[in-house]
Amino acid sequence: MENKLYSKVLLVLVTIFLSTSYTNQLQLQSSQTHTLLRIKRLLNFPSILSTWNSNTDFCNTDSKASLTVVCYEETITQLHIVGETATTKLLPKNFSIDSFFATLSRIPSLKVLTLVSLGLWGPIPGKIASLSSLEIVNMSSNFLYGTIPQELPLLSNLQALDLDHNMFDGHLPDWLDSFPLLTVLNLKQNLFNGSLPDSLSSLTNMRVLSLSGNRFNGSVPDLSRLVNLQVLELDDNGFGPNFPRICNKLVTCVLRNNKFRSSLPDNMSSYYQLERFDISDNAFVGPIQLELFSLPSITYLNISRNKLSGMLFENLSCNSVLEEVDLSSNLLSGKLPKCLVSNFNDRSFLYGGNCFEETNQNQNQHEQSFCHTEAIAVGIVPNERKKHKRVSKTVLSFGIVGGIFGGFALVALVFSIIRRRKGKSMMMMMKNSQTKLISENAASGYTSKLITDAGYVSKTMNFGSVGLPPYRAFSLEEIMAATNNFDTTSFMGGEGSQGQMNRGQLKEGSLVAIRSVKLTKSYKTKDFMQHIEMISKFRHHHLVSVLGHCFEYYLDDANVRRIFIVFEYVPNGSLKSWISDRHYRKSLTWTQRIAAATGVAKGIQFLHTEIVPGVYSNNLKITDVLLDQNFVAKISSYNMPLLSKSPSFNKSVKSEDKSDIYDFGVMLMELILGRTIKSRNVETLKDLLQASIISDDEARRSIIDSSIRNACLDESLKTMMEICVRCLVKEMEDRPSIEDVLWNLQFASQVQDAWRGDSLSSDSSPLSPLPSRRMNFH
Repeated sequence: MENKLYSKVLLVLVTIFLSTSYTNQLQLQSSQTHTLLRIKRLLNFPSILSTWNSNTDFCNTDSKASLTVVCYEETITQLHIVGETATTKLLPKNFSIDSFFATLSRIPSLKVLTLVSLGLWGPIPGKIASLSSLEIVNMSSNFLYGTIPQELPLLSNLQALDLDHNMFDGHLPDWLDSFPLLTVLNLKQNLFNGSLPDSLSSLTNMRVLSLSGNRFNGSVPDLSRLVNLQVLELDDNGFGPNFPRICNKLVTCVLRNNKFRSSLPDNMSSYYQLERFDISDNAFVGPIQLELFSLPSITYLNISRNKLSGMLFENLSCNSVLEEVDLSSNLLSGKLPKCLVSNFNDRSFLYGGNCFEETNQNQNQHEQSFCHTEAIAVGIVPNERKKHKRVSKTVLSFGIVGGIFGGFALVALVFSIIRRRKGKSMMMMMKNSQTKLISENAASGYTSKLITDAGYVSKTMNFGSVGLPPYRAFSLEEIMAATNNFDTTSFMGGEGSQGQMNRGQLKEGSLVAIRSVKLTKSYKTKDFMQHIEMISKFRHHHLVSVLGHCFEYYLDDANVRRIFIVFEYVPNGSLKSWISDRHYRKSLTWTQRIAAATGVAKGIQFLHTEIVPGVYSNNLKITDVLLDQNFVAKISSYNMPLLSKSPSFNKSVKSEDKSDIYDFGVMLMELILGRTIKSRNVETLKDLLQASIISDDEARRSIIDSSIRNACLDESLKTMMEICVRCLVKEMEDRPSIEDVLWNLQFASQVQDAWRGDSLSSDSSPLSPLPSRRMNFH
């Protein structure tokens, strides 16, 4: 009897326990379901989550690459959501990243969190620390900004942190050693700056360290203790000057486009796992390590645009799987290795701009003396000279002095020859009409028709505005002398229909930029003379002005072979390099950025209204705006006749000027955010600016370039943002005129100057906004 009673009681207790357990499980599932559906709402119902509903069994759904929920004992431990990378748009302005992470914190068991390309924006809140079980965090390709939260070290189990392609800024914190298990740190394509913390040296489990495309600078910490490191990507920063101390187990080492200027380490032969090695666009010196070509795993080798020296030999051995090699623009000499040349068609092999012998691949080389002289200039002893290191300083000094005197003698001889030729040329010119303002010089002489057509160009030849000499025609001899026969060292870039650009120096000492455009035989001089008068008008304080032109002819007839257009030389580089590149220690101030934007707008106004007919659809980019010695902005690329296949000079097409307004809006965005803007991201970033305009001061400052964050008045910043957004509207007719843009830029400048205490000039516009011009954001 007692046994039966005991059994009944036990059965009841088990039933109650199972019922309670099942009820708790249902409550847990219901809570998780509610949380995930709330996440769906907060993410603005993305298409990838369209299948989620209240009946979804999230722990038993099919996994996809873009959407995965993983559970352990009916509890969510992994959440992967990946949006469309190519079409990522900013989440609506009512999105709250605080609310989003507060919702995520209801899943405390999460170990893996992937939120990629979902349009998240805002700073990561400290609430992330409540997800203390996190081991892997991937929030790449969003619009997150601000600094890394101080609460992050509470995630002591963190093994991988991937925040690439966002807008984070500030310095890397010195508490990175709080993550002893960290194996992946990917922060590339952000706005981080400053030097790297020494705490990186303690992360001995690190396998991938990717910091590309930021604004880091200074020396790289000692990474030799990171014995597991396989991928090191530090490209597009300002690191230097010494080659970093690293473990020889690397598979990928990319140091491209930094400020390294030391020699390469002596132990390169021990990098037996190295597959990809890219140190291009630095200033590395010293002898090249020949072992690089035969490393057992090497497939990609790029050492271009450095100052590496040494000799290569025909019988040099190289790895048979080496697919791409770029040795160009160094100080290398000797003969090209057969192992690189023999299967040239199956391998990308570049080596121009060195001093190699007997090259037949149409890649220009310097004379042997160039590499030797340049190597000495940077303190490099070429390989073939090492055995003579003990040569006495006295003998070396006599050699240098002798070389100098010999050089002077050679210069004197060349100068004498040039004077004789120039004298003959001047005698020929004296015989021509003294009244002509243009005479086209070419090696084959001039046709009478050409000299007659020269009268077409009249008043503009004396147009000596903006402090420049009068426009004139240059002789071919002048062009060749200015560029040293187009020596490779004078090359500045540019190819295709726009032609090649070279730096040159005229006889009187002034620097110029010379663009050369090759033509087919079908073009005659008369086809171009109608454009000469217009070209000569491209002179303005905010344009890279044209100084003159030259025609080169085919030897057998009067057809034009090449056109040379001579521009003023602008020394301070592109506006982009002072905003989003990492080559300058000091970025432009807010006042300088407004001034640069105003200069570009004035240049556009000149092209639209002061050239007749107007010049439109100029395809303006921030890389095409140069800064002179006084940081005055000058547009260097515009829709010039002779350089454009389909120049647009028709004012009747009313939308033409508004395409330039759009391009100007993109420039403004880059000036405000301090980063390069890709066309696919313009609309999304416009929405970000739009949301910040109607928000508060703090929200506006949080998204702009950190270097100007505390140096601009909010009214000035807000005005610039409003101009930017208005210029980028889709409907062309709704974009502002260039006059309205200029007025508002001047307003932004004046309120900024008044805030800084600067005195305003007497002829400047009043501070109070004019209703007819002041832009109001809607």
